[in-house]
Amino acid sequence: PSGRAQGPAPASKIVATVGAGPCARPENNSMLQQTREEGHNRSPQRREQPAIVIAAFGSTKRGKAVFSRFHHKVINRFGDHDVYWAYTSKKIRRKTGDTGLHETLVRLQQSGYKSCVILPLQVFPGTEYQRIRDTAVNFQGLNIAIGETLLHRWNFVGDVLTVMEKDFLLPGEGVNLLALHGTPKTADPVNDVYLGLEKLVKEKYENVQAAALEGVPDHKTVIARIGRELSAEGHRRVRILPMLLVAGMHVENDLMGSGDSWKNRLERYGFTVECPRVEYSGESYFQSLFSYPEVEGFYLQRLERGLQLVT
Repeated sequence: PSGRAQGPAPASKIVATVGAGPCARPENNSMLQQTREEGHNRSPQRREQPAIVIAAFGSTKRGKAVFSRFHHKVINRFGDHDVYWAYTSKKIRRKTGDTGLHETLVRLQQSGYKSCVILPLQVFPGTEYQRIRDTAVNFQGLNIAIGETLLHRWNFVGDVLTVMEKDFLLPGEGVNLLALHGTPKTADPVNDVYLGLEKLVKEKYENVQAAALEGVPDHKTVIARIGRELSAEGHRRVRILPMLLVAGMHVENDLMGSGDSWKNRLERYGFTVECPRVEYSGESYFQSLFSYPEVEGFYLQRLERGLQLVT
């Protein structure tokens, strides 16, 4: 929930954790270059405004197009604020040279900014989100507002499911399988959200189930249940819908790949398996959450709320 929390020293505080109520560099590397400018080319007047820091996990390939599009939407809507990107994955940063969150905050402070809003591009409030929050809480020298994740609240979950419904197969057409990321850690509190989402969609929809790439709901168990129960009911078609921000290697390999993928497991039960695709900038991509303009709008709402609280 939204609230105020004092940081570790008077010089730095978290203004609020706020709600609405990863990743590859873009083409031509403009977002990375903007982050590396360190504010030197920003006017003093602009540095009086809170900076925007978009914190993504990281991706070396498929995230490029969708994150570039979102970057321009942020600039168009919040043109009075400087926009920076930070990346939480050490592995991705080693490959790409992208900037981490702590380094980005240091550069903002050194460049004369007094405050910023961090927009986490996480879907669920799991370990990655907590790391972002911990970095902000322990950083001294900036007033920081932290936005909530896409599915931080149950009404947010309902909003996203409503957006995705237009791509669901009808009950007479087949089965929809929502692909969650999941976590291998049993003690991660976000497991409650994953299991709650699984229960919610089974109760809300006649032909929708959810499974995770890691952890619970266990995808092998869910696929076996679909194979036993739903094939007996005459269903022969399964549509996989990734509840992942970007349709990267997880979708290409783990869900729809030629190896031990969800697609191949389901096909062994006799199902025809599909995953919707979208066209962007002349290329075809598997559909992900960031394929929906409405989802981009939800993140912009989180960002707008943060700016209201920090200014």
